[in-house]
Amino acid sequence: MPTRRGVLTAAAVAFPLGALPLGALPAQAQPRSGGTLYLTIDTGWSREAERIAAMLAARQIRATLFLADEPSFRGDRTLDAAWAPFWRARVAEGHGFASHTWRHWYFAADPGPGRVRYASRRNEGGETLDAAALCAELMRPIQALAAMAPGANVLPLWRAPGGITTPNALHLAAGCGLRHQGWSRAGFLGDELDAAAHPNAALLNRALANIRDQDVLMMHWGVRSRRDPLANVLEPMLDGLLARGFRFSVLPPGGIG
Repeated sequence: MPTRRGVLTAAAVAFPLGALPLGALPAQAQPRSGGTLYLTIDTGWSREAERIAAMLAARQIRATLFLADEPSFRGDRTLDAAWAPFWRARVAEGHGFASHTWRHWYFAADPGPGRVRYASRRNEGGETLDAAALCAELMRPIQALAAMAPGANVLPLWRAPGGITTPNALHLAAGCGLRHQGWSRAGFLGDELDAAAHPNAALLNRALANIRDQDVLMMHWGVRSRRDPLANVLEPMLDGLLARGFRFSVLPPGGIG
C-alpha cells in the first residue's frame, strides 16, 4: 500500500489505491492552519485539462506537472504536437515539470542486478530495462516538452505510474539524476476512484479536513473512468485550502519526503 509519500513497491499492488480510507470530519470545522502545499498533476485522460488550468491560473496557483504520453479524450496522445499550445501556456504560467515515464507502463519486478521489468496494463507488451533504457524512458517526455515549449522549469524528479516502484527502478533512476516523488497519504485527492462509491462531496470534505502543511497533493488532468470528475469540486477544494491559510508552490528540486 502507499507509504505516507505515495511510493508503492511492486509487491504491494494487491492493495489498491482505492482502498484508502476516505472518511473525514466536516471541512467547515477545520481551523485556519497555514503552510505550504505541493499540488502535482499527472497527465491522465486530460478531459478536464483546460478547466483545471483556468482554475489554477485564476488563483495564481503553480503546480508540478508530471508528463507521460498517454491517450487523451481527443483521440490523440497528450504529448503530440497538437498539445503544444496547452503545454506552452502552462510553461508561461510558471508551473514546474517532471517525468511520469513516456509510455506510462508499470514497474513490475527486478529480474536481476541492474534490470527492471516494465510492462503495459493495456496489453501493449513489456520489456526488461537496463540503466540506459530506463534513463531513455524517463527523459523522453521531457525531451518532447522541450521541443514544444522551450524554457520550461524541469525538475530532476520523476513519478512512476501508480506510484509503483521497485528497488532497481529507484536505483537506476537515481543514476540518471532523478529522484522519485510520490504523494502524501492525505494528498491522494481520489480522482481515480469510482464516483458512486467515493462521491465528490466526500473527496472534498476529506481533502479539506485532512491536508496539512508540506503535503504533496496528487490529481490528474482528467480520468476517463470517473463519471463525476473531480474538477466539478476542485474550485471549492482550492478555495477552502486557501481560506485555511495554505499557499501552493512548485516542488523543490530535491523533492519532498
